Amino acid sequence: MTEAPNPVIFIHGLWLHPTSWTEWLGVFEEAGYRAMAPGWPGVPDTVEAARANPDSIADHGIDDVTSHYAKIIESLPAKPILIGHSFGGMIAEKLLGQDLAAAAIGIDAAQIKGVLPLPLSSLRSTLPVFRNPANKHLAVSLTQDQFRYSFGNAIDASESDALYQQWTIPAPGRPLFEAAAANFSLHSPAKVNTSIDNRGPLLLIMGGQDHTVPEAITKSTLKQYRHSHAINDLIEFSDRGHSLTIDHGWRDVANSCLDWLYRHSL
Repeated sequence: MTEAPNPVIFIHGLWLHPTSWTEWLGVFEEAGYRAMAPGWPGVPDTVEAARANPDSIADHGIDDVTSHYAKIIESLPAKPILIGHSFGGMIAEKLLGQDLAAAAIGIDAAQIKGVLPLPLSSLRSTLPVFRNPANKHLAVSLTQDQFRYSFGNAIDASESDALYQQWTIPAPGRPLFEAAAANFSLHSPAKVNTSIDNRGPLLLIMGGQDHTVPEAITKSTLKQYRHSHAINDLIEFSDRGHSLTIDHGWRDVANSCLDWLYRHSL
């Protein structure tokens, strides 16, 4: 650990409020980092306010979110370490590819342009958005049962339902539509600069039981970096699902992130 470690920005994904990182913030602050978890553009400060005002969240796409975090990074004294979950992981990868981060960790990161596998479980997880084309411009909520399939399939139903009540908010449909069309669009916002060499290290973490971002997507994502000489690592939690950042085992994932950062003197 250096005397003045890099700041850490946690980036949430779809359907989870940024305050879902609260316990992570405490662990990283105890480790000496300046940690923060700013929300996506339009996301209110509380879960309750986000649920009450879904229009504030709607119609923000991948580029909007990336630019939002890039502006936050501009205000910092040093390049941050980015830790993102799901679509937050994709955003972290994009910012790392723009050389705006000291390092990035993508936890069950959403598929980037070039990733071809789209398992049936992933399609089922995103069906609540894709079943209506108008959802591209709206914010969509998951039902308790949909959350249990997409996030909580590897934990007890009672824990999944409690996490649903505590952390879920409506999510913009636009990023999902953009990611789905990525391989058919030359200038897709889901495109990441995966060949850059002079960037910080990247760690991808995958849950082996994840329905929303199955391990096939994460392994394919790692292959997109095969032409980069920068550090690209992979850690698997074979028995974990998409809820791995918020469920009872979150500390194991957080400790793995810290261990990896220490290993690279970050």
